[in-house]
Amino acid sequence: MGNFEKIKKELEERLREAADTANLEKVWRSYFGRKGVMSEEFKRLREATDKERKQMGADLNMLKKELGHMIEQRHAELENLKGNYDPEHEWLDVTHPVRAHKGSVHPISQTVREAEDIFSSLGFSIVEGPQIEDEYHNFDALNIPAYHPARDLWDTFWLKDANRKSQTANRKNHEPFAISNKLLLRTHTSPLQIRYMRDNQPPLRIIAPGRVFRYEATDATHNYQFWQLEGLMVSDNISVANFKAIINEFFDKFFARDVKVRLRPSYFPFVEPGFEVDANLKGKWLELAGAGMVHPKVFEAAGYAPTAVSAGGGNPKNLTGFAFGIGMDRLAMLKYGIDDVRLLYGGDIRFLRQF
Repeated sequence: MGNFEKIKKELEERLREAADTANLEKVWRSYFGRKGVMSEEFKRLREATDKERKQMGADLNMLKKELGHMIEQRHAELENLKGNYDPEHEWLDVTHPVRAHKGSVHPISQTVREAEDIFSSLGFSIVEGPQIEDEYHNFDALNIPAYHPARDLWDTFWLKDANRKSQTANRKNHEPFAISNKLLLRTHTSPLQIRYMRDNQPPLRIIAPGRVFRYEATDATHNYQFWQLEGLMVSDNISVANFKAIINEFFDKFFARDVKVRLRPSYFPFVEPGFEVDANLKGKWLELAGAGMVHPKVFEAAGYAPTAVSAGGGNPKNLTGFAFGIGMDRLAMLKYGIDDVRLLYGGDIRFLRQF
């Protein structure tokens, strides 16, 4: 705890020295970036005993929230000064009270940022992609061709104005898959697998957090929009054991305690074998992710031909990988004790002020 107080005092000093939002951004990155102060503190959990880890995790999460609030307050002060002070024509009364900052970081944003920090510490890069996607990347290249019954699993928002010549030009090398100009709101973040692999050679490990959309009824556990985090790791001789070790490490860090994980057989067209990922939280098994080993058809669509030389220099036939998708809304609900997903998107300031 003494170290935590030292961290807060150092941040207070740096915030006083931050004279504008550009410098404040540097301060934020030094504390919450991939190699920032908080990332290093969370790494220390590995050295703690099981008994110590639970309390340390809770203390670290509290510290992280306090530091974030301090930075947000300083940002509000700087914005207030920028919006009300013209140095050429006005005199600044430094004794005038500033407007109180009432906002906070949205719980989904907090969840996504924490997930990014954890996977970054495990060597994963963060990538982004378009929310308006084409049929090829969203379905065809992921081994879900037209009229495939698996498409019924993704209730899709199709867009009417879907004739874009540039899409055809960008997909000139995608044979033998059919080329389609039809546009849609992406139903999952899995299209990022294809987009990234076509421009990068293995070994690779990435995550792709983002908003996705599905045409379905809204209730306490479902919404027509939600956040998903896609993960992909490809190299020589990657196995299910590699995936389980990484996903177990992620859940241990995210929930700040040892979490038991199990894999159940399931079906997703773009992986083989596929499985659901369950975690034991508070004595209950909860489904938190879907995953599997990347299907050969997906590798083919990405341009990883069977005769291609793998980056590791080994036998090309040994090139394998796993992919997974985690619902960020579900993690936020579990972490913060939220019982209705609609609260996350309702914009009720009374709810958001709690975070």
